[in-house]
Amino acid sequence: MAANLKSLAKDTAIYGLSSIVGRFLNYLLVPLYTASLSAASGGYGVITNVYSYTALLLVMLTYGMETTFFRFANKTDENPHTVYTTTLVAVGATSLAFVAAVLGFLPWVAGAMGYADHPSYIGVMAAVVALDAFQAIPFAYLRYKKRPIKFAALKLLFIFLNIALNLLYFLVLPALYKTHPGAVGAIYDPTVGVGYAFYLNLVCTGVITFFFWRELAEARGSFSWPLLRRMLGYSWPILVLGIAGILNQTADKIMFPFLYKRGGETQQLGIYGAASKIAMIMAMITQAFRYAYEPFVFGKAKDRDNRETYAEAMKYFIVFTLLAFLAVMAWIDVLKHIIAPDYWSGLKVVPIVMAAEIMMGIYFNLSFWYKLIDKTIWGAYFSGVGCAVLIAINVLFVPTYGYMACAWAGFAGYGTAMVLSYFVGQRHYPISYPLKDIGLYVALAAVLFAAMTLIPAPGRWAPTALRTALLLVFCAVVFKREHMGAMLRRLPVVGRLFR
Repeated sequence: MAANLKSLAKDTAIYGLSSIVGRFLNYLLVPLYTASLSAASGGYGVITNVYSYTALLLVMLTYGMETTFFRFANKTDENPHTVYTTTLVAVGATSLAFVAAVLGFLPWVAGAMGYADHPSYIGVMAAVVALDAFQAIPFAYLRYKKRPIKFAALKLLFIFLNIALNLLYFLVLPALYKTHPGAVGAIYDPTVGVGYAFYLNLVCTGVITFFFWRELAEARGSFSWPLLRRMLGYSWPILVLGIAGILNQTADKIMFPFLYKRGGETQQLGIYGAASKIAMIMAMITQAFRYAYEPFVFGKAKDRDNRETYAEAMKYFIVFTLLAFLAVMAWIDVLKHIIAPDYWSGLKVVPIVMAAEIMMGIYFNLSFWYKLIDKTIWGAYFSGVGCAVLIAINVLFVPTYGYMACAWAGFAGYGTAMVLSYFVGQRHYPISYPLKDIGLYVALAAVLFAAMTLIPAPGRWAPTALRTALLLVFCAVVFKREHMGAMLRRLPVVGRLFR
């Protein structure tokens, strides 16, 4: 048992670290794009919009088959090789059919999405998302075969290759083109502009595909129609839940160009998308917690004190995310330099989007009650209602209030799903969360945030220093109430500093 837990912890650390590091490195493309593509050009708005479509399509093209593969490959009455081959062929066939359909009707599809002048963007990204969907199965196979090193290496290789090529085409070659247009013109065309973001993604995704030759060669089983029918019966609820979940993250960015008709749709979307990236710091924190919390929860499921442990974990999660929220707001004058100055008008969405991310994290923590009692259909209900709220607010208010309505729609959507999950969960799997302590910390964070917004702007560092002092007030209250000193004193070496 101990050896199994040790192996699980090691694999989880590798998968989690590769995902978080990869996401952080990919985050570094934001300052590059916003510096190279002005807000007025709308280039970053195009990137935001197109990648929102690809995120939704990726969920649809994998249609829950990753999770389904794990479930059926571990059944004692199923042949793992047949399961793998059937899954690979099914996802590969649907991905190929998708690309063929998009390319066959490319002018119509591009026009319907608002890219009639640039159909190549849509064709290229259709190929990218199809390859990503196909790669999802070999990546799942690596996890099944317990090959976390190769899994992490390929994920990071894609990120490093993508960053290197983007630096080349958005920074180095444009500078060289100004002085040596004849020499550089063979590999760089300044009129392509934002299109390079999509073309380079296709190159990187294609390169990664070649590294799966061994996993593809291991698909030695036979394709089985009866097995596929059973797998599809298992996967469709996962697909519904996945679509609802991804729409909560992308629906506003997909709908915005169709709803906002006051001119400059892509420019406004670019400003919103760039400013929201600062708030994605919270998403990275939530993801890090998720990788540690999932195996922890299921590992504690049989313990007698598991519900008390879940309650305490929820409290500390909320405390930590509130601390991160206040830290970002305290240092917003520094962090805003992640994006170019002509995108700073969108910074007002940062606290709203971060608050929405906190509620999404709480919803994720609450979701374990229906997973532990095998009633995952509740997740589809909650996510679906939250998504409906988000879409309704966007439709009603984006035409008047622009991207601010998008930010508040996300807040309302995640808040709705969170509240529903809590109250229904207390009926089916009651947990005594320390609501008094949680409420105190939320109220304190709200007061400190309000105080931060009232600090006058004059001076370069004085406002940041004052906001940092307010952040330390929150830290001091948590330190005192949670008896953090006693825990820190027990740490080796550094514990002497807290005696």
